[in-house]
Amino acid sequence: MDYIVLDLEWNQSNTGLEEEIAVLPFEIIEIGAIHLDAAGMMVGEFSQLIKPRVYTEMHLITSRLIHLQMQELERGKPFTEVTERFLRWCGEDYIFCSWGDQDLKELQRNMKFYHMAPLSDGPIAFLDIQKLFSIAYEDGKSRKALEYAVDFLGMEKDIPFHRAFSDAYYTAKILERIISAFPKVLKKISYDVFHPPASREKEVKVQFDTYMKYISREFDSKSDAMADREVISSRCYLCHKNLRKKIRWFTSNNRHYYCLACCDKHGYMKGKIRLRRSEEGKIYVVKTTRLITEQEAAALTERRAHARELRKRHNH
Repeated sequence: MDYIVLDLEWNQSNTGLEEEIAVLPFEIIEIGAIHLDAAGMMVGEFSQLIKPRVYTEMHLITSRLIHLQMQELERGKPFTEVTERFLRWCGEDYIFCSWGDQDLKELQRNMKFYHMAPLSDGPIAFLDIQKLFSIAYEDGKSRKALEYAVDFLGMEKDIPFHRAFSDAYYTAKILERIISAFPKVLKKISYDVFHPPASREKEVKVQFDTYMKYISREFDSKSDAMADREVISSRCYLCHKNLRKKIRWFTSNNRHYYCLACCDKHGYMKGKIRLRRSEEGKIYVVKTTRLITEQEAAALTERRAHARELRKRHNH
C-alpha cells in the first residue's frame, strides 16, 4: 500500500455574515500532496491553488500565516476540477496521511458542499503523522507543530512552511523517517469519522497493542446510544470474554462516560465512551477499552465518587 501525504490550506469568513458559514466554515484554497511508495520513497507530487467561490476576501490571520493573496487565488482552478484531478492522481491502493486530524474532515466537508460523491460511506482509516511522531519520539500524548518535528529530527528546512505543498513535503519527510526507524508505529491507525458507519454491520472494531476501539453507527439521541447493548458492553479485547462491571457507566460532563470491569485472566479493564455529533446532527459513539493497573482502578473509583458528589450538589 502506498502513502498519500496530504496538506490543505483554507480561508474563512472575515465578517461572519455569509449564510454558508454553517455548512462551510473553512473553504479550501490550496491542495498539496506527496506520493510515497510502500517503501517510503517519494514517487510523485501534487500542488494546485483553488479559486474561492464563497469567501472572496482573504482572512487577515490566514493571509499572514500562509503568505497568499487573493489575487494569486484568482489564477486557481475550481474546487471540483482540482479535487477530481487530485483523486485521480492518488491512484487506487493507498492510505491518506496528514499532520493532525483536520485535513480529511475539511476535504470531505468541501466535497459535500459542492455535491461531490463522498470518499467513503463510513469512517476512513488514515495515518496521523503528528500522532505517530509523538509515539515514536516523545511521550505519545503531546502534539507538536510540524516545524518543531522537523527541527527535532535535524532536517534541512529548504522551503518555507505554511503552504500546502511545503507542509506536505515536510510531513512526508518525517513519515519517511518513521517508516525507516519505527515501522511498527504505522499500526497506530487513526479514523476520520466525517461519515459514521452506515449500519451495525459496518461499525468499526479494531484492536491495537494496548487497547480496543469501537466506532458505532448513528443514533437519534444520546439516550438511544447509551441504551444500545453493544455500546455499553464490556469485553476483554484479549480473550474476548464478556465482563461483569464493577463500576457501571458514569459521567461528570455528559460527554465522556467511564466504566470499570474485571477479567479473571487479564485484570482490570477501563471503558471510555465519547459521544460525538455527526454532520447530520445525530449521535455516534467512540469507545475505547484498555487494561489498567489496580492503582488506576482505584483512581477511577475515586473519580466515580467525585462525580456522584457533584451530582448531589447539582440536584440540591
